[in-house]
Amino acid sequence: MSVVLLAEDDPAIAMPLSRALQREGYSVRVLEDGNATLRETCAGGVDLLVLDLGLPGMDGLEVCRRLRAQGRGTPVLMLTARTDEVDFVVGLDAGADDYVAKPFRLAELMARIRALLRRGAPETLEAGGVRLELTARRVLVDDHEVQLANKEFELLRVLMWHAGEVVTREEILRQVWPEPSRKGSKTLDMHISWLRRKLGDGHYRTAEQRIATVRGVGFRFNVD
Repeated sequence: MSVVLLAEDDPAIAMPLSRALQREGYSVRVLEDGNATLRETCAGGVDLLVLDLGLPGMDGLEVCRRLRAQGRGTPVLMLTARTDEVDFVVGLDAGADDYVAKPFRLAELMARIRALLRRGAPETLEAGGVRLELTARRVLVDDHEVQLANKEFELLRVLMWHAGEVVTREEILRQVWPEPSRKGSKTLDMHISWLRRKLGDGHYRTAEQRIATVRGVGFRFNVD
C-alpha cells in the first residue's frame, strides 16, 4: 500500500483530504509542522509528500529544498493558497514535482496524486514464480500466462505488493472491495480459493505455498 504523508496545518483541509486518500486505499499520515515533516520524510517509508506551502516551524519551500539537498527523491505535491505564477515557479525550482493552488477540486488533486504515485511505482511485481505486469494487467505463473478476473487481479496485486508480509483481512477488503455493499469475509475467502487454484494450476500444495493463511489475521504471499 502506498504511504502518503500529508503536511497541512489547517484541519478543515487536512481531515477531509486524509479521509479521501484513505478511501482511495492509501495509508495516510498527517503532520502540521514543517520540521516534523522533514524528519518523517527523511526517515523513509513515504511514497508521496503532499506539502502545504505555509507550514509553521519551516515553510513548505524550505522543507522541499532540504529534502532535495539531502538527495531525497520522494515525490512532492505542493499545496498553496498563492496563485501568482512566480510562486509556482519558485515551488518547482525548490524541487516540487507538481503544484496545486487552493481552493482545489478534490477530483483533480486525487488525479495528480495518482499520477505521481504511478510515476514512481514499479511496472511489474515478481515473487514465488509469479510475475504480475501491472500496466498490461498480465499474470505469468512459471512463465505460463494465466487469466484472472478483475478482483482476482487486484487481490493478487495487494498480496504481491506486500510479498513476505502478512496483510490483514481488513486491509485487503478495504483495498480490493471499497464498495461497502460488496465487502465481506465470505467474498474474500471465495476469491482467495479461486486465486490459489489458478496460481497452483490445480496443485493444492503449490497454491498453499504461494498464498499462506495466517489464522486470525490474514494472508501472506510467500517469496520462496
